[in-house]
Amino acid sequence: MTISKAIILSAGQGSRLLPLTRDIPKCLIELGGRSLISWQVAALVANGIRDIVVVTGFRTERVEDHALQLYRDTGARIRTLFNPFFQVADNLGTCWIAREEMDRDFIILNGDTIVSDEIVARLIDGVKEPITVTVDVKADYDDDDMKVNRDAEGRLHQIGKRLLPPDTNAESIGMLAFTGDGPSIFRNQVDQMMRTPDGVERWYLRAIDVIAKGNRVGTVSIEGLEWQEVDFPQDVEAAEALTAKWVAEGRYAK
Repeated sequence: MTISKAIILSAGQGSRLLPLTRDIPKCLIELGGRSLISWQVAALVANGIRDIVVVTGFRTERVEDHALQLYRDTGARIRTLFNPFFQVADNLGTCWIAREEMDRDFIILNGDTIVSDEIVARLIDGVKEPITVTVDVKADYDDDDMKVNRDAEGRLHQIGKRLLPPDTNAESIGMLAFTGDGPSIFRNQVDQMMRTPDGVERWYLRAIDVIAKGNRVGTVSIEGLEWQEVDFPQDVEAAEALTAKWVAEGRYAK
């Protein structure tokens, strides 16, 4: 399996990180000498993904300028797509803005999640269904985790923050692969949900939860591999420690 395209959802400001994100979007936070999105691009490019669409919103000009620099640094085709509704719509709306880019196999990645190149490789190698959700496994899950219920074969049955502990056996890390019919299945579901009165208030993983009721949605476990979501100030500290480790290892050397 090879996947050559990725969509990064980076429209939000990251208000839970204020004042750090007062004038810069979350994806431009500097960690280990480079931006959060630069770490994401490095992991994707290391796995042969060279067509990358970044959906922007808050301070879009800064992200657009940075995307051009990343193109110069990596040679990958890095394009931006502005979401003018980023202040009033959640990330289902961001996916709707990017629906025309869902034209072939692709990976979607939340703009606040740093992943190692091994995780990207694990996802690509583990694809068995049209939609594949990358999950981690922990001893317990908090209220902010995007919790997952999956069966022994790895099929996803439910996904959402409100799953009860007895129904939770993994968490989504915010990276999914869509292959074969997966892009059209997802695109159609996003479009249907955006036509409803509460569509702008939905997260795109709600679409995956709905799809899982009638289609096979697979999961790939990355338990033991390195990643970090950056939502709160303490997450920034953890991400700085992780990227400092990667720098010391010479990973993704410029």
